[in-house]
Amino acid sequence: MFTGMDEVGWASMKHAYGSAEDVPELLRGLTSTCPQERERALDGMYGAVHHQGDVYDSTLACIPFLFELVGHAELRDRAGVVELLVSIGGGDAFDDGPLEDGDGAEGNYAMARTAVRSGAEAFVGLLADRDPEVRRAAPTALVRFLGQPESVLGLLTGRLEEEEEEQVRPALAEGLGLFARLHPASAAPAVEYLVELGAAPHDPGLRLAALGQLAGCAPDRLPADLVPTVVALLRARSRRPRVPDQPERPDTDTLIGHLRRLRPDDEEGGHLLRTLHTALGGRTADRIALLKGQLSSDEPADRCNGVWMAAGLLREWRGSYEELVALIGEQVVTEEQRLRDAAASVLETLFGLAAPAADHLAALVAVGSEHRIRQWEHGTPALGAPLKALARAGDPRAVAALAEVLDGPVVPPETGYVVQHLGPAAAPLAPLLRERLGELPLDALDTYDRAVPLLFALGWLGHAPAVPEMLRLLHGAPEGLRSREWLVRAIADALGRCGPDAREAIPALRELLDGECAVAAAGALWSLEGDAEAVLPTLRRELVAGQLHARNAAEALGRLGPAARPALPALRGMADSGKVWLRASAAGSLWDIAGDPEPVLPALRSAWEQNAHTRPLLADCLTRMGPAGAPAHDLLRTELATPRRHQARADTYWSDNIGEDEQLLRACRAALDAA
Repeated sequence: MFTGMDEVGWASMKHAYGSAEDVPELLRGLTSTCPQERERALDGMYGAVHHQGDVYDSTLACIPFLFELVGHAELRDRAGVVELLVSIGGGDAFDDGPLEDGDGAEGNYAMARTAVRSGAEAFVGLLADRDPEVRRAAPTALVRFLGQPESVLGLLTGRLEEEEEEQVRPALAEGLGLFARLHPASAAPAVEYLVELGAAPHDPGLRLAALGQLAGCAPDRLPADLVPTVVALLRARSRRPRVPDQPERPDTDTLIGHLRRLRPDDEEGGHLLRTLHTALGGRTADRIALLKGQLSSDEPADRCNGVWMAAGLLREWRGSYEELVALIGEQVVTEEQRLRDAAASVLETLFGLAAPAADHLAALVAVGSEHRIRQWEHGTPALGAPLKALARAGDPRAVAALAEVLDGPVVPPETGYVVQHLGPAAAPLAPLLRERLGELPLDALDTYDRAVPLLFALGWLGHAPAVPEMLRLLHGAPEGLRSREWLVRAIADALGRCGPDAREAIPALRELLDGECAVAAAGALWSLEGDAEAVLPTLRRELVAGQLHARNAAEALGRLGPAARPALPALRGMADSGKVWLRASAAGSLWDIAGDPEPVLPALRSAWEQNAHTRPLLADCLTRMGPAGAPAHDLLRTELATPRRHQARADTYWSDNIGEDEQLLRACRAALDAA
């Protein structure tokens, strides 16, 4: 096996971590008789040779040897190699056609796709391989790369007639759905076959797979009673004896092993329902009804899958989710740890939308410290998901638990950031936050990471008694401290939020006006003493000192109001900038300083339409403008009528997505009410 591999110049090639001279060892590891070694080798292929989907010259050189490997039926775990080849060939990234050949990364991707296509005949024999895992992986590979639609369709339907494994047949149905999407001119027979597979008397798993594929390629062919049908199939499938989704795998310390341990017990069931949810997209009423069915199942695995799919719906689409969130909340008090952890993890991303689950979260937080602090085997402890969710929901019952955390030996960094969601109820936490800030060492490697969240919370609370601790940190942090500049900015911001009661900090802030933290210092000085003449020269200078400095300076000038009129010419020029964030920042400041909507509205509209992430800032500006912002209110009404969240992207996720979108919706309503 691997004839000629040692003659390849691997040492002259690259992968994600430098020289590719270790690639032959990884390839040989895929053939090992030891399951742990095979898994580590596959993990290494994804981690280095195909890192985050990248294609290097070494990746291209591996393709012939990977095809050789999948052709040896006596080897184990070849399904993972088939999936690796599909990913190297582009997966679903290039369904619109291959990239043009060329130099650099795009050329590598195109060459990889061509290479996998040239070897795709090997996937034909895998449809009848003796390993059911290989048979499950083969349909996707065949449809994506063989390039002979009539032949592919015949192979899939013929195999469906012969395949006896219930765990394999859904993969063939998925192949038919993918075929219909990639070959619309030849899709009709595949769609008809899916309609037939979606009806009785086929087994529930196959019917669910077929319905999910129809939702993606021919939604008009779905049954009118889709949701009750799917819920009934889910119940019927759950009542059947559970067959493991995959053979027993080794317990390794690889990323692959870690991800496998995070998967729900019924991964196949989750995949079938996730496919349907994804295809239904913005049909939120149907998806909510379906999720209610999933979350009401007697099977914990069904409910766990439902929790994670609810997260996808909530993250991408707006809607009325009170009843659904309440059902997720019921899962946090279940005895099934995997289900409980899943529900708490989802609820912590919902912010105010988690309110219907608050009673269950509060009950969980009250029963054990493990729900208040999450201990890791390595690294800094984190705030427990139930407590974080309760605090982000704005529930005052989180205050006592947060006080206990702040009084403990280690304070998770995110503790300071959740305080803002509790409103006035968080006031009792201020003395503890101050105490923790005063205890921080001045020269530790993690001083910045520990101090900034505490400063944020104290600033948000406007807790002026903590000014001495802030000044201690400002004066005592050594020049060589990691991220010292950002730490000083955080101190200045916190001092500014404390207002005139922090006047003892004025001399220290004045010393910062000529440094990298000049904007933050100037903004704080304005809050403390209200002397525009003392800060205007600094802020006007920083308007031309780079994009980040300019944005911050513009926003600080806006807080000065009419006293910042000398900066208007520069701000008007910024409002015409080709850089969208500069326009957005300048628009708000122009209004706050001059109260003239004429230069504001064009800059505001263009920034709003060009970059969705500017919208919360701009909606706040329109609120301040009141009736003068009416010419732009069509933007607000369109946003409020849009069912999809303003930052939602299928390939991107961040934990604050829902909170930021709900903030935008509140700002839009406030702006319309202000008119």
